[in-house]
Amino acid sequence: MKKGYVYILRCSDGSFYTGSTIDIDKRLLEHQDGRGANHTRKRLPVDLVFCQEFIRIEEAFNREKQIQGWSRRKKIALIEENFEQLKVFSECLNETNYKWFRLRSTTGRIND
Repeated sequence: MKKGYVYILRCSDGSFYTGSTIDIDKRLLEHQDGRGANHTRKRLPVDLVFCQEFIRIEEAFNREKQIQGWSRRKKIALIEENFEQLKVFSECLNETNYKWFRLRSTTGRIND
């Protein structure tokens, strides 16, 4: 069973690229040499700003897909290890969320 890594690269235009691999050093070199993903190839140079190791590559791949769905500010909170902000940015703020539904049903308004 091979361990895996999920990583985030910051590209020259400030965008982020999230990926997973079994060999982080090799994959980073591929990105930096323009042999990585199309996104990074067009935005060189790239810098590794986040890396997390997993026991199995499948876990790293699942984490990659999770992070890819995150907002930019949530990714920045992860990169900066700002777990309080990460928690705030993870909270659902739509009107169907239980917390907001309960607040509206007791006050008639969302903001008091």
